[in-house]
Amino acid sequence: MGDSMNFTEGQLERYSRHILLKDIGLEGQEKIRQGKVLIAGTGGLGSPAALYLAAAGVGTIGLVDSDKVELSNLQRQIIHTTLDIDKLKVVSAQEKIVAINPDVKVVMYPQRLTAANIMTILSDHDYDFVIDGTDNFPAKFLISDACVLTAKPFSHGGILYFDGQTMTYAPGHACYRCIFETPPPFNSVPSCAQAGVLGAVAGILGTIQATEALKYLLGKGELLTDRLLIFNALHMYFRTVSLKRNPGCPVCGDNPTITKPFDEKEKFCFTSYPL
Repeated sequence: MGDSMNFTEGQLERYSRHILLKDIGLEGQEKIRQGKVLIAGTGGLGSPAALYLAAAGVGTIGLVDSDKVELSNLQRQIIHTTLDIDKLKVVSAQEKIVAINPDVKVVMYPQRLTAANIMTILSDHDYDFVIDGTDNFPAKFLISDACVLTAKPFSHGGILYFDGQTMTYAPGHACYRCIFETPPPFNSVPSCAQAGVLGAVAGILGTIQATEALKYLLGKGELLTDRLLIFNALHMYFRTVSLKRNPGCPVCGDNPTITKPFDEKEKFCFTSYPL
């Protein structure tokens, strides 16, 4: 198998439960080790996603976030602790990732994603997969458009109250803008900070997003492409809605009008949008 398949005894023990699975084995674990995943936002969704990807042995994890840890984050952003308050979230998350698995390379981007930097960040380490852990619509459209334009698969996730939704984009399938053509009017949909969210809901969804990333790296199973998974934790039901690629989509359609990322927050008069 070559030098790349040389796992140490400690690594064989660490990943033994993966290696036992016939759909992973040593070859699959090597694919995970070679994998590179970018996580946009190290908050409610990015926290569990980062922890599980690190534990799984993903070789490179990129973290994008300009915020610092606040006390109100700790109800759901489980990668951070009380001692991390006022610390940059990417630094706090990097420390936990390395503590879980020192084999993981962590790349930190302590900045807000914008139309000016997103293409550079996506290409920085030629990431294989992107996890959208942001908490606002302009950022989600920015990530989706950039990933479609670079043919990069990504997992969308959103939470509010007791509810969550997620879908996965891959080239040739429905993108985020196929389903939601433009962001809703400013302040028409409350944020978690305004309306609240059950902390464990973030854990459920972020873990699903990590699972999608691992499935993609492994080339196994069926991704959540052309499907929107919706769940309500209060009544504990899950359902999937079938999606179709829109030939008239302005970014992935037959005659696209969006050919480069642009900042939706400027178009819709947003003053700021933290990840």
